[in-house]
Amino acid sequence: MEHPQLPALLAACHWIGEQGWCPATGGNMSLRFNHEQCLVTESGRDKGSLTAQDFLLVDTASNHVPSGRIPSAETGLHTLIYRLYPQVTAILHTHSVNATVLSRVEKSEALVLQGYEMQKSLHGQRSHVSSVMIPIFENDQDIAALAGRVAAYAETTPLQYGFLVRGHGLYCWGQQVAEARRHLEGLEFLFQCELQRRLLEAP
Repeated sequence: MEHPQLPALLAACHWIGEQGWCPATGGNMSLRFNHEQCLVTESGRDKGSLTAQDFLLVDTASNHVPSGRIPSAETGLHTLIYRLYPQVTAILHTHSVNATVLSRVEKSEALVLQGYEMQKSLHGQRSHVSSVMIPIFENDQDIAALAGRVAAYAETTPLQYGFLVRGHGLYCWGQQVAEARRHLEGLEFLFQCELQRRLLEAP
């Protein structure tokens, strides 16, 4: 499937695999193809060794897959983000240890990051003094139900960079693959810092 950003997405996926952020074929990635369709990783593929043939064309409005092949089980979350935010062109979903553990350690409905210089890796952030809020949604094997909760949240509070699914992992995105990759790297660094801070400050 030809797309000008696909080589950059494949490079990002291979890099993610090297980081160990999508073990055991976990995670899923996507790219907006046009106004009506997106490319989503096929189910069960190792993200560190993806090829262009591992991305399936999916109808954004209906989640229909014209090829009849099976995309990621979480395709509905990708198509939701594309419907909500026309400026988003790439989505990365990872299962890192830091994101997974921190989403369980934090008991509230959002992780608030403040005081870190690396917050400036996120689009629009200009200072460590600001607060960055990453929503946390309860995990659910019913992806339609989970997508419904994300959509309901977004009706009142715009999702900026991504969100966590408790005990599951991180979804993040960008206006280009490069921005999505920068957001992922920045958030992973922030998650690791925050987890270390909580461990060191624990009584």
